[in-house]
Amino acid sequence: MAVELFRKNDHACLMFTGLVEEDGQAVQANQFLIIDHGQGAVLDPGGNIAFNELFLAISRFFLPQNLSYLLASHADPDIIASLDRWLTSTRAKLVISRIWERFAPHFTRVGKTENRIIGVPDAGGRLPLGRCELALLPAHFLHAEGNFHFWDPVSRILFTGDLGVSLMSGDEAARPVTEFKPHAARMEAFHRRYMVSNKILRMWVRMARQLPVAMIVPQHGAPLAGRQAIADFYDWIEGLACGIDLFDDRAYQLPTERIDIAP
Repeated sequence: MAVELFRKNDHACLMFTGLVEEDGQAVQANQFLIIDHGQGAVLDPGGNIAFNELFLAISRFFLPQNLSYLLASHADPDIIASLDRWLTSTRAKLVISRIWERFAPHFTRVGKTENRIIGVPDAGGRLPLGRCELALLPAHFLHAEGNFHFWDPVSRILFTGDLGVSLMSGDEAARPVTEFKPHAARMEAFHRRYMVSNKILRMWVRMARQLPVAMIVPQHGAPLAGRQAIADFYDWIEGLACGIDLFDDRAYQLPTERIDIAP
């Protein structure tokens, strides 16, 4: 399913969701396309199980062979496991944290990534696309060591990777959430486990509040839309204990239980 998040003049942002049959074996994931004045970038292109459907879906809006970039918030399999196929099918360069620059080639055949990777420094930067510039915002340890979020100043959409994730699927994931508080229950367990600490969340919120955000769009689940829902989300994660905040000495002990192996 293609969801048009924004379109005005020669600029468009689209979300693709529900491309993989939800059989419980793979996590639900969204992929994104940003187009500006004839140039295109795919954000978090996904794994191999999504490649064929995504390639065909994007073709309805933009010629994939002409993509300029594949933007990866980090290097998890559900982000770039399909990298080899994208590098074969397009002329796009991979934009990813310098931390993952030498790990990304493990997703491809030997030599495939030569001169095809743009390594982003920890401080982030601005990436030209058409006549606009996408901001690559530091989001380290949310949840990966080298992690970036992508800010589109034209649509005012903030693409946040694994921050803001909600456990939703199907049509639910395609509908923007405008009332945050009832939605928080679908986010809490994931954020407590996958975000590293409240300190990092507070640092991120301080940065994000400087941007005029119209929509927060994560890689899993539904977007958050509207000033109040976004403000409530900021307030919520500012006070969320997570990751190492929840650990004590009991987390590191020699195991005693045997892992059951199904016949």
